[in-house]
Amino acid sequence: MNTTKIWLSSPHMGGTEQIYVNEAFETNWVAPLGPNVTGFENDLQKFIGNNSHVAALSSGTAALHLGLILLDVKAGDEVICQSFTFSASANPILYLGATPIFVDSETETWNMCPIALEEAIMDSVSKGKKPKAIIPVHLYGMPYKVDEIRKIANHYEIPILEDSAEALGSHYKGTMCGTFGDISALSFNGNKIITTSGGGALVSKKETIKEKAIFLATQARDAAPHYQHSHVGYNYRLSNISAGIGRGQMEVLQKHINLRREMHDFYMNLFKNIKEVTVFQEPNSDYYSNHWLSCITINSSENGKTSEQLRLALENDNIESRPLWKPMHLQPIFEKYPYYGNTVSENLFNNGLCLPSGSNLNNDDKQRIIETVSRFFMK
Repeated sequence: MNTTKIWLSSPHMGGTEQIYVNEAFETNWVAPLGPNVTGFENDLQKFIGNNSHVAALSSGTAALHLGLILLDVKAGDEVICQSFTFSASANPILYLGATPIFVDSETETWNMCPIALEEAIMDSVSKGKKPKAIIPVHLYGMPYKVDEIRKIANHYEIPILEDSAEALGSHYKGTMCGTFGDISALSFNGNKIITTSGGGALVSKKETIKEKAIFLATQARDAAPHYQHSHVGYNYRLSNISAGIGRGQMEVLQKHINLRREMHDFYMNLFKNIKEVTVFQEPNSDYYSNHWLSCITINSSENGKTSEQLRLALENDNIESRPLWKPMHLQPIFEKYPYYGNTVSENLFNNGLCLPSGSNLNNDDKQRIIETVSRFFMK
């Protein structure tokens, strides 16, 4: 295969990351913490606004894990989680010995269905066990139905742990994603809209929550001249080197959001005359997606072509694409747990595809995608 690979979502450096990293080396701030960590947290707080407090961590999964702990989730408790998501949304529930209860999606945002959510809560309450937390996800950068989910959560007095790993820069009614939960999680994994190589953050409106998260993330060391521990701690803090990459990435975040949204527009134009394809987009003007990944569904009843056939055609031309997330309730590790809803998430998985969406795709890359897609649908 002579052509270079077009990746689904590869890291995209802005140019100043190396300056922050070099400064860390020059000042010998290569230990776990340092000025870049504080600077990165401040940059994030300024960007997402809404009086948020940010604790920089080693991953978005770590943020979700600590979030559940800070919401007092313990072994035997129940936590409601969106089924249509990546497994990192659900794995921390099992870390704590709690029981995940999975909820289907709705068709507009592909996120947690408010109707199925309330059904799940009511069923648990009727059995004498109210869920301890709700984990909705802004999937592929698309905000979930924030007002409806919050109304239900408030009615039953259940806190929200907002998974905003894919949605930095997305907003709902002008308010940034990552600020809607009682506690929220961000991710800076290598494929995200900005990256720190690995990394994530916990977000809260309460500074005390941020401080507790940092305490737990730094091995829960008590205030003593010797090493003393009264709580189970974790090694979850972001390093000063990684935070330096993050500071440089924050300088190009809005540019990367704009470029991702341009890729979405590219696909809207590419598929506008292909009737069997629907491009995933905002349901109305309340929603603003960063379009971290551009996604489509294919109605195979139109001409028999499937999303898997398109994936293989793209792969044959060295272009990466991926099926939509396989729902958690269909995964071997989670299939024994309760599930509420219908088949929305299952249908999306069976008929959907994530397409190359990186902010660093060039015109030649786009032309190759056009040619492969056109050949596929013209057969």
